[in-house]
This record gives sequence, C-alpha cells and structure tokens, in this order.
Amino acid sequence: MNLNELWTLLPLLILACGALVVLLLGAVEPGRHTTWTGVVCCCGAALWAVQTPPLVSVSFGMSDTPLVRSFILFFCLLAAAVLIVSLEYNEQRGIHGEEYPATILFVTFGMVAMAGATNLLVLFLGLETMTFGFYILVAIDLKRGTASEAGLKYLLLGAVSTGFLAFGLALLYFTSGTLESAALLKQCSGEPLAVLGWGFVLIGIAFKLSLVPAHFWTPDIYQGAPAPVVAFLSGGSKCATILFAVTLLSTIGNYSALRTPLLALALLSMILGNLAALLQKSIRRMLAYSSIAQMGYVALALLAGGAGGFKAALFYAFTYALMSLTAFGAIAVFERSGITDQLEDYRGGGCKEPFAAAVLALSMFALAGIPPTAGFTGKFMIFAAALRSGETAAAVIGILTAAASAYYYLRVVVNLYMLKPEKAGRIEISLAEKLVLSTAAILLVIFGLFPMLLDL
Repeated sequence: MNLNELWTLLPLLILACGALVVLLLGAVEPGRHTTWTGVVCCCGAALWAVQTPPLVSVSFGMSDTPLVRSFILFFCLLAAAVLIVSLEYNEQRGIHGEEYPATILFVTFGMVAMAGATNLLVLFLGLETMTFGFYILVAIDLKRGTASEAGLKYLLLGAVSTGFLAFGLALLYFTSGTLESAALLKQCSGEPLAVLGWGFVLIGIAFKLSLVPAHFWTPDIYQGAPAPVVAFLSGGSKCATILFAVTLLSTIGNYSALRTPLLALALLSMILGNLAALLQKSIRRMLAYSSIAQMGYVALALLAGGAGGFKAALFYAFTYALMSLTAFGAIAVFERSGITDQLEDYRGGGCKEPFAAAVLALSMFALAGIPPTAGFTGKFMIFAAALRSGETAAAVIGILTAAASAYYYLRVVVNLYMLKPEKAGRIEISLAEKLVLSTAAILLVIFGLFPMLLDL
C-alpha cells in the first residue's frame, strides 16, 4: 500500500476510528461530549474533501475524483448536522448512550464507501453498512412505543431486499467474471442472465428508495423512529442509494430491458404516493408517503438516463436531503415541547416557535416544488430530462401529481400560520440547532436560484 492509496481511504479511516473513539469515550465518561466528538470526526473527513486535490485514481475499489469528493463532503456535513440537531432531542427523549453518535459515524462510513466505489462488491458492502446502522438507529428510542416495532419491520424487510441485491450481483458476477463497474458492460452486454441480475438489483434499489410496491415499510419507520434519524434516513440514505442507482445504470449504458419496470415504478410511486399523502392526518406519515412520490420523480429521472436524467437525479438527491433535514429538524424541535405528530397539533406553530415554523414552512414549499426553492429547480430538471428522452406521458403525469401535492404540503403551512394555537407557550431551541437549520434552509433557496453551484 503506497501513500496515494492510503490517502484515498483517509476519510473512511477517520470515520471508523472516530466511531471507535466515541465508543471508548462513552465507556469511560458518558455525556454530550461523545456527540461533539462525532461532529468533529465528520468535519475532519469533510475537511479532507475540500483541502486536498483529487488524485483521480482507483485503489481498493475506490476512486478519488471531484464528484466523489462532493459526495463525501456532503455526507459528512449532513451527518454532523444530524448529530447537532439530535443533541437536545436525545436529551429530552433519554437517549444518552454513546451508541447513537458511533452508529451515525458507521452509517456515514457506509455512505462514503458508496460514494467512491468502483467495484460492485465495495458498493454493496457500503450500502449494507449504511443500512445495518439504520436498523439500530430506527429502534434506538426505547421510550417511543412504536420504535421497536418499526425497527423490527425495517430489519426483516431490509433483509429481503439485501437478498435480492446480493443475488442480482451474484448473477452479474457469474455472467461477467468481474465486479469492476467499468469492465462489467463489456463482459455481459445482452446476456439473459445479466438482464435477470439487473432486474434483481432493481428490486433491491426499489426497496431502498421505497418505490411502490416496495414501500410498505416507509410509513411505520417514519412514524416510529426519532425525528433526526428520519431526517438522516430520508435524506442521506436515499441520496446514497440514488448514487448507487446512477452508478449502476450508467455502467449498463443501454438498459432497454429495465425501462418498462422502471417506468412502472415511477408512475405507481408518483400517483399512489401522492394519493396516500392526501389522506394522512399525521405529519410524519404524510411525509413518508410524500417521500414515496418524491422518489417516483427520481425514478423518472433515472429512466431519462443520459438525456440529463442522471444529473437531475443527483441534483435532486442533494436537495431532497436538505429538504428532509429542514423538515424533520423542525419537527424535532416541535416534538420536544410535547407536540405529537398529528397535523392539528401544529396549529399556531408560528406563534409557539417562529424560527422552527419558518424552517418547516420553507421545507414544505421546497417539497411542493414552489419557486425559488431547489425543489422547483430539481423537478424542472427531472421533467425536462424526461421530455428530452421521449417520456412525454410520464412527464405530464409527474407534473400533474406534483401540482396536486401542493395541497397537502400547504396544509401544514396553513396550520402553522392561519389557525390559532390550542396551547400557548414557547419552545427552546439551541443556537447550534438554529445555525444548522438556517444554513440548510438558506441552501435550499441558493441552489434553487443558482443550480449551477451543484455541478454534478
């Protein structure tokens, strides 16, 4: 191993060693310092991404390119933001152990491994490291009665999706004799077993993105898990999985055999996700079903492929993670005051906590695709790519469902600002939380106005 190869692995080493240090610190002296140690480790890995020039090299199945650096920077900063938002929330919920920040670091380790992977085995191991960490995080709030049930459902259904992914990758390896993504296309182009393998991989990806009909786990997990964990799961996990999908589909080149199932996944998710969200009275379940629809738009971008679709999918992955962070970060603030996940409890939220209400309202505007937010720009890029690729009918359906979704997103804003609160009182929010959430909210507007800043 030379220095260049070690340098490529440095962010992974920082995160892995940081997780071990957090566990040791917690065993010696439990406290909030374990969370801040995790934040420092994430920022250290992020600093590596911006302070050193990319090597544009490949070693140990990992590459080091400007795009890889962008994703590593984003995943690490997102993890740091989630840890900061979790501080007061976990204190109020009684989640004091060092297991929480350590698991966040291990999850980020998996995301970073996926970002730089050029080998399908490394890509798969990164994905499963991330997913295994989320099994723990979803069930970590023992005071929340639904957390254990949600964690068990996620574990069982996640194991099924892992089986599909592993079997699909095994078929690809059997057909091609290689797991290097660059060589895979040349070795198994047009092979029936390879097409079957890609089909199984697509099923696994559909579960990770909660696309219909592999979406059944999503509402229970969104309702049962701690709010900061949902922000990380909804944003970081799906962003990493979208990167996984783009890496695989761009490897195939011509994936005509997968176009029909991918189109079906996109249409079903956009239509059924939005219809189900319209009927929800719980803000968490509403956002769960809306995430199904949002991933339907991403599936439409993947279908468009090289006609700007991959770029649109990656842009939307970044911005959707910011939307999730702002939405569930604000929900975490409200829930600390005893507010439940029922929409009616958010009546007059603008009076109780103006800052959190403003952040939540902005996230709803972004999710609805209202300009000048990044949600509008991302959807515009997706629908434009779909039209360029000839998927006119799917693009029209996407535009109509996106317009219909504005109803249930704006219903949250109406509750926050146009209805009187049933209970008076203010909610305390720390300076660190305000800094994180305000930064994410500002970025949603900046990327909406200047999408070229995310040149992916």
